[in-house]
Amino acid sequence: MNQQKDNQIKLQIGQTFPLTIKRLGINGEGVGYFKRQVVFVPGALPGEEVVVEATKVLPKFSEGKIKKIRKKSEHRIAPPCPIYEQCGGCQLQHLDYRQQLKEKRDIVVQAFERYSKTPIEKLQIKETIGMENPWGYRNKSQFQVGLDKQKVIAGLYGLNSHKLIDIADCMIQHPATSKVTQIVKTILQDLKISIYNERTRKGLIRTIVTRVGIQTGEVQLVLITGAREIPRKNVLIEEITKRLPEVKSIIQNINGQKTSLIFGEETHHLYGNEVIQETLGDLSFELSARAFFQLNPEQTVKLYDEVKKAANLTGTEKIVDAYCGVGTIGLWLAKGAAEIRGIEIIPDAIEDARKNAKRHGFKNATYAVGKAEDLLPKWVKEGWRPDVIVVDPPRTGCDEKFLQTVLKVRPKKMVYVSCNPSTLAKDIEKLSKLYRVEYVQPVDMFPHTAHVECISQLILKKGN
Repeated sequence: MNQQKDNQIKLQIGQTFPLTIKRLGINGEGVGYFKRQVVFVPGALPGEEVVVEATKVLPKFSEGKIKKIRKKSEHRIAPPCPIYEQCGGCQLQHLDYRQQLKEKRDIVVQAFERYSKTPIEKLQIKETIGMENPWGYRNKSQFQVGLDKQKVIAGLYGLNSHKLIDIADCMIQHPATSKVTQIVKTILQDLKISIYNERTRKGLIRTIVTRVGIQTGEVQLVLITGAREIPRKNVLIEEITKRLPEVKSIIQNINGQKTSLIFGEETHHLYGNEVIQETLGDLSFELSARAFFQLNPEQTVKLYDEVKKAANLTGTEKIVDAYCGVGTIGLWLAKGAAEIRGIEIIPDAIEDARKNAKRHGFKNATYAVGKAEDLLPKWVKEGWRPDVIVVDPPRTGCDEKFLQTVLKVRPKKMVYVSCNPSTLAKDIEKLSKLYRVEYVQPVDMFPHTAHVECISQLILKKGN
């Protein structure tokens, strides 16, 4: 009878209640249970006893905000960023970094508990690989530009709001990107160049995008504008290059659309090189304004080294690099492989991958535009069968047809790189018909946020 009563008690919005936080959720919020229903509480940490006010009540879960912390976690710290709570770009600055790494491993554990039938004790989920210095790691910033009492500001929209928060010195951004953004703001103010207004759709400068080659020190500046013409363009370029000699490339991208997308279709080269140079290990890359590149190069080297370890190549293997992008992972493996075949649906990325392979003198790497589920069976029919498939899909995970294709082709080994533990666990559950998970290695690519990347090594079970 009591249990029935418990289940009938429904939370109301605005109701306050005590809650013990058990774990961190996938978005970095605290997770507790009230009358058997899950409650998500941003800012709460595992082990804490809090008083919560219900802000959203849905049939399967509720959300709340902290009213009072009755018992603090021993790992709670004061977030060093002065605008941490307004900005929302980081979710975990209030948690000691070493503990962040433990909680990120637990986020991976939770995903496998939820979506995999394999008992968690049979899965080897390793300790998260972190950073020595988890600050100033992001090599790119995209800050919206606005006006606050006629003063030019640039930053991000605040947590759950459309208020632009001016960010003078973001602690997770590389200092070079912050410096360039700050000085460009001052130049726009000095030259009285108009700032785009989202509401009226008038004005010029919408977004300041900066990217630094961390190894080379070169900076690329992209000005996203609402219209093509830039008044006093030459003076603007002259001021930027005089005050910021590290800027080696200035690009204009035009986006006059009413959209939340940052980049428009039209791009013009204004000054210097069209690309900047960056290196990862022994490989060098040319980065154009629109090119995808990992945001944390230091951790990317660790991530790719873990991929190499999981592939465990002898020099004779034929490898398929599915969802290959501009070819970075495949090229990281190319020295140890007999042949690499990269597959990607975006033609521009394949063009870049071919250029990257050619620049590094890899004759054993070829690239094809298309879907792996179409190309793989065709190659097998032609007598070419991969020994290893490496996959690095988007957050949504692997396409269902692709997973079925892998089960038909049956490579001896699969290395799955994932940025979403939930879709990783779901996909591995489907592959576990024929594959054994040897281990899962979490890597912290984005300290102080809730994101966690994983590398999983899957081995074809004997007799398949």
